[in-house]
Amino acid sequence: MITNLFSIFDPSTSIFNLSLNWLRTFLGLIVFPIRFWLLPNRLYLFYYKIIIKLYEEFKTLLGINKNLGRRIIFISIFIFILYNNFLGLYPYIFTRSRHLIFSLSLAFPLWLTFILFGWINHTNNIFTHIVPQGTPPILIPFIVCIETVRNIIRPGTLAVRLAANIIAGHLLLTLLGNTGNHLNNLIINVLLITQILLLILESAVSIIQAYVFSILSTLYSREIH
Repeated sequence: MITNLFSIFDPSTSIFNLSLNWLRTFLGLIVFPIRFWLLPNRLYLFYYKIIIKLYEEFKTLLGINKNLGRRIIFISIFIFILYNNFLGLYPYIFTRSRHLIFSLSLAFPLWLTFILFGWINHTNNIFTHIVPQGTPPILIPFIVCIETVRNIIRPGTLAVRLAANIIAGHLLLTLLGNTGNHLNNLIINVLLITQILLLILESAVSIIQAYVFSILSTLYSREIH
């Protein structure tokens, strides 16, 4: 059982000494059984429209006639983060996306790949982004320092942005849920409505944060060309 507020961040949290955190792996079999359907269903059509919309969005950002592989990578990242965010809204299912070890494991390899690929294949372009054209000579050392720091902290900002937004909503839901035992029936009804509204808001945050993470990663990758 959850004994305190911060035990929701413990991956080994269980109920009746039975760990339920790994059940989300099998929930994916229910959410995405597309290949087992004989005819396209509503879930398949909805999922297909999301993929096509994301593909068009990334095609606009990365270019029309190139970067097909990167579009697929960023779409996969979006679906992966969205999948984890939504399953974390289910009771007794551990949300990996609210931990920095999860978000950093996604952001840091992407950032490192972009940096290494850019320095090896597009060195002049990297220098162009570090020192913008028309910069006064006296400001070049300061601009170089600022741009270098900005590039270094990118994986951290990506990771913290994702984890902090997921943590904030779950903490608020937990705080409100733990106060229900000490309230009368009228306040409990108000609390229940508030919890439902917060759950809807968290569903929107799950989509938005997955989209923001993938879009920012896409924009960072554009700078290597």
